[in-house]
Amino acid sequence: MARYFDTRATARIDTRAYERGLRRWLGRMSDDVRKAVERTGTDVQNEARRLAPVDTGRLRSSIVARQTGGGRRVGYEIGTNVTYAAAVEYGTAPHVIVPKNRKALYWPGAAHPVAKVNHPGTAARPFLRPAIEKTDFFFRFHMAGIRGGR
Repeated sequence: MARYFDTRATARIDTRAYERGLRRWLGRMSDDVRKAVERTGTDVQNEARRLAPVDTGRLRSSIVARQTGGGRRVGYEIGTNVTYAAAVEYGTAPHVIVPKNRKALYWPGAAHPVAKVNHPGTAARPFLRPAIEKTDFFFRFHMAGIRGGR
């Protein structure tokens, strides 16, 4: 019966050079991933701006993406500091408007001052949520660019 491994060969592999190359590659990859996250945040910001309803343009121009985290944990936040953004995003229920500093409400074109106004509410006009839902699409696109050497 034949014995296996009767003939033996040995080889020495210097893994230090391999490990250095791997560390270099992983470092480059994390920079590429960081860039992909940054580009994704910019894409989501631009999509939210595209979807935002425009009256004066204040809401649209206030939408920003900001990078969060650091090291190996990076991400982004997207939002706006405009006080009425939530009312646009989610809509409002019917409500009563009453004067804050005066006895009555009046606006140009009104027949006369009034003590209160019954507002019918507004329909939701989402712009942030639909943009954020595209995060995965944008990130995969940018990651494919890394693998593809774009």
